[in-house]
Amino acid sequence: MRKGSGVPLLFLHGASGAGRWLPFMETLSQDFDVIVPEHPGFGGSDTPDWLDGINDLAFFYLDMIAQLGLGPVHLVGTSLGGWIAAEMAVRDCSAIRSLTLVAAAGIHVPGVKRADMFMMSPEELALNLFHDPALAAAMPQPANQEELMVVLKNRLMTAKLGWSPRFHNPDLKKWLHRVQVPTLILWGDDDKLMPPAYGPAYQALIPNSRLEIIPACGHLPHVEKADEFTQKTVAFLQGAA
Repeated sequence: MRKGSGVPLLFLHGASGAGRWLPFMETLSQDFDVIVPEHPGFGGSDTPDWLDGINDLAFFYLDMIAQLGLGPVHLVGTSLGGWIAAEMAVRDCSAIRSLTLVAAAGIHVPGVKRADMFMMSPEELALNLFHDPALAAAMPQPANQEELMVVLKNRLMTAKLGWSPRFHNPDLKKWLHRVQVPTLILWGDDDKLMPPAYGPAYQALIPNSRLEIIPACGHLPHVEKADEFTQKTVAFLQGAA
C-alpha cells in the first residue's frame, strides 16, 4: 500500500499483518510518501524459500530500498516490524534517514515478565493488545474462510520468526550502538506483550535516542492512541528531516 508525497516513510507492520489502510497511515500520508509493504510470508505475499529468520527480512528490505531507489527513508516499525527495523539499522544506516521503534521486539530484558502470545487464545490476545477492553471487544474477527487462512498464515510465519528464542535476537543488543541516525522509541505504558521496561532498555543501547511513553495505552499505540502517536511521530520526523 502506498499514498502521499514527499520524503519516503517505510512502515513495517507487526505480527497481525498489514491487511488494510489504517487512519494513522492516512494522517502520515499528508506529510510523507507512506509505503506499507506486507512482509514476505504474510497475508497475500508469497512465502519464499530463503526466508528463515528476521535477519533475512532485514536484508530483504535493505535490498528493496536500494532496488526501488527509495533511500534514505524514514523507517518506522512496530512490534515484529520494529525488530526488523532495528536489525536493518545495525547493518546499514545509509538507506535510513531516521528510525522509529514502536513497542519493538528484538531484545530481552532480564527479570521483566511479558505475556506469551503463542500461548493465548484469540480472545486473550486481543485483551492483551489494548489498555482499553472496549477496543479488544471491537476487534474485527475473520468474516470468512479466506480471512481466517490469512490470520493463520500470519500466525504461522510469526512463530517461524519469533518462536525460539522468544521474539528476540540475543546478538542484537551487542550491535545497537551502530545505529547512527535520529531514533525515536515509542511505548504504551500498559503494554503487556512488550512491557514498558523494554523502552528504556532500547534507549540505553541506541546512542542519542529519544524515548516517549504514551499513557493509558497498550501494545498498539498507532491504533489505540492514533492521534498522539502521529503527533509525536510527525514532530520527530520533521525535526530529523
